[in-house]
Amino acid sequence: MASSQGGVGAVTALQSHHYPTGPHWSPGITPFQQQHHTARSLDRALEDAVCSGILNLSGRKLREYPGMSYDLTDTTQADLSKNRLTEIPPEVCLFAPLESLNLYHNCIKCIPEAIINLQMLTYLDISRNLLTVLPKYLFNLPLKVLLVSNNKLVSIPEEIGKAKDLMELDVSSNEIQALPAQVGKLQALRELNIRKNSLHMLPDELADLPLIRLDFSCNKITEIPPAYRKLRQLQHIILDNNPMQSPPAQICLKGKVHIFKYLNMQACRMDKKPDTLDLPSLGKRCLPQPLTDSMEDFYPSKNHGPDSGIGSDNGDKRLSTTEVRVQTSVTHVTSLTDLCLPVLEPRAELYFSETRSHQLKVLLPDDVGAALMDGVVLCHLANHICPRSVASIHVPSPAVPKLSMAKCRRNVENFLDACKKLGVPQDKLCLPHHILEERGLVKVGVTVQALLDLPTSKPTQLSTV
Repeated sequence: MASSQGGVGAVTALQSHHYPTGPHWSPGITPFQQQHHTARSLDRALEDAVCSGILNLSGRKLREYPGMSYDLTDTTQADLSKNRLTEIPPEVCLFAPLESLNLYHNCIKCIPEAIINLQMLTYLDISRNLLTVLPKYLFNLPLKVLLVSNNKLVSIPEEIGKAKDLMELDVSSNEIQALPAQVGKLQALRELNIRKNSLHMLPDELADLPLIRLDFSCNKITEIPPAYRKLRQLQHIILDNNPMQSPPAQICLKGKVHIFKYLNMQACRMDKKPDTLDLPSLGKRCLPQPLTDSMEDFYPSKNHGPDSGIGSDNGDKRLSTTEVRVQTSVTHVTSLTDLCLPVLEPRAELYFSETRSHQLKVLLPDDVGAALMDGVVLCHLANHICPRSVASIHVPSPAVPKLSMAKCRRNVENFLDACKKLGVPQDKLCLPHHILEERGLVKVGVTVQALLDLPTSKPTQLSTV
């Protein structure tokens, strides 16, 4: 009996502590009491919204708007998510100061025209509803964030180009078949999520946007437009579960750096720029490039992430602009006249102009930068002009067909040292990163041409090599 009384006392204390003005709690609460408690909680939420301007009615299984008897016209944030609303309440469309509206996970089938009254609205989440169209007047609002994922949209209206302030657009998990070109007018857009739709192609106009994140995974896209190489600010590109052909899937798996290098190569081909290096004309067109010892000059954008491939002994991680790589062993090459690399296309030939007594001709793959980046060909060129100018050359072997980045760097540095000691002017010497990172093929050509143009009467004795 004492223990029973003690239990009743504990319950009484709990009631007085937690619910001083609310309904009495009992272990066997009835449905009527629960409904009364919910109604009281709802009234309290509406009263708080009147005072704070923040309306939170999330997760209450509401089928109708319950705030008819409250003055909520000063509301700035409204959360009606996770309810059962079939339309946007007309009363909400009269909240003139409203800045944020969350209607996530309801049963809304359309957006009323009255929403244009919300001229302060910058955030709208209407994801996971039953929308089939986005009305044109929606884009007359000053939206910065628009989330309409998991609906039944089949298209995006061209009027989206009017949303000049839009920074984030999420239309994922819909049935959209094409993006309008007007998306390219969203000059403030930072994040675009078009995941899990029925897209077959990407518009070139996206290349002009300051995108930081782009997700077009789970579509039917086969090609990334070469113009996307202009997306300089892009940090995250998500493209899995697409039948990619250009770039090939193998390059896509390697990450953003490799994708962009491939796009650069494709752009050169589409512009019909010749792959041949006319070294004499290049020497006339290029401005001198002084050589400095600053680390910033050697690596101007030293941000080697996990997909950069820098510093890896694994040849598969090395930067490349095409998935097709030609493996050539040059272990026994003694001069450039003995060297003939396989040719992918006839126009991918690099001709070095006439040297001392004959013309040297080196046939390189279409990916000229990748063929030169290990420094082997360049070192053999220096030795052909002046024997032993490069005393030690790291070359591939059948056991190790690809050099580590450290050995490539030593080859390149030895080549540049030899050029300097042979008399190549300082202002015509390229920098190591121009070769190693394929960042300045034109500057490499200037250096090679300067080496070939050295006068035959100039002494080429090297005491330190």
